[in-house]
This record gives sequence, structure tokens and C-alpha cells, in this order.
Amino acid sequence: MAAHPDDEVLGFGGTIALLAASGVRLCLVSVTAGEASHPHSLAPAARDLAAVRSRELRDALGRLGAADAQSVMLGMPDGKVSWHEQELSGRLAELFRDCDLCVAPYSRDLHPDHEAAGRAALDAGTRRGVPVWEYPVWAWHWAAPDDERLPWHRAARLQLPPEFRARKLAALACFRSQIEPLGDAPEDAAILPPAELAHFRRDFEVIWR
Repeated sequence: MAAHPDDEVLGFGGTIALLAASGVRLCLVSVTAGEASHPHSLAPAARDLAAVRSRELRDALGRLGAADAQSVMLGMPDGKVSWHEQELSGRLAELFRDCDLCVAPYSRDLHPDHEAAGRAALDAGTRRGVPVWEYPVWAWHWAAPDDERLPWHRAARLQLPPEFRARKLAALACFRSQIEPLGDAPEDAAILPPAELAHFRRDFEVIWR
């Protein structure tokens, strides 16, 4: 699951590609449509970011080989997931009725939507007896190697074979609204410039389990 379309590809996309190639049944849950990524932009692409980001996610899943995965859009407001956390936990608990594992944003990622989505997933997993793995996104930006604020004792490194790393790189390139400026104004700046995107271009992924 993801707080915004692209989180799941950033943090877990290579492994999604591996699972899809192995025939695992996948359900991808987007809590929000990511419509508030550029709240002050006047660029044409910012007029309907929900549709733009939904299309980018579909294209990315195709690059991962996961185009046939079930997709669930919950439509909660971008930037305000914590306001709906109890509702989100309940909706996830319903989805978990037929689920063996949930992979969710890290509940201490220092991004409010990621944290609320992670907490809701952990709560729903506890209620349903479904294990929840967490993947970091923004933690890569603020943490240092061996940072004591991160639960390294629960970390697992998921190595990506070259083919699946290549699929992930192709999928990341689909999120043009996030990795390229929407326009020339400061408020159009890329959310994930190259220095930040580099964290997700590696040949492995990390989850907390």
C-alpha cells in the first residue's frame, strides 16, 4: 500500500516486479491520489494532479510487469491522512480479510501521510493477524547510516537482480510529475530531484519487518 501513487514503487517497486513475475496475487492500495504535491503551482499539469498521478502509476505498474494487479484507490485527502486514520484502519482491515502480507509506508518516516498510513496498516494487521512490513521513503532523506532512530534490528535487505532493478528504474521514470519540474516557477520544483531519487535507484530495497 502507498500513501501517494509512487511511494510503493519508490520503496518496494523492484520487489513488486519480482512478486508479479513469480505469479503472486497483488493488490495495490493508494490511500490518496497525491493531488496536493504542488499546492501552489499554476502550471497546467497541476490542474488535475490526481488524474496525472493515477496515470503515472498505471504506466509504472506496466513497466514493473504488474499491470494485472488489483488496484484500490481509497480517495482520502492528500496531506490529511491522519484526520482519517481510524477510517483508514477499518477499510484496510476489510481488505486484509483475504491477505497474507501487507507492505506499507514506514510509520516513523517523518512524513505525516506516510506515518498515518503506516500506523493504520499496523493496526489493521494486528486486528486481522496479518503481518505488516514497512518500507522507508523520506527516512532515506533525513537519516544517516546506522542512525539510531531507525529500527535496523528489524531491517531486511531485498536484493534486486539486474532485470528487476531495470524494471524499477523504468517505472520510476514514469513519475514525471514528481521527478521533473512542472514549470519554471519555484513552486513547480521537482519533489524528487536526482539527489533524492538516487536513494531508490539502488540494486536493493530495505524493509522493516
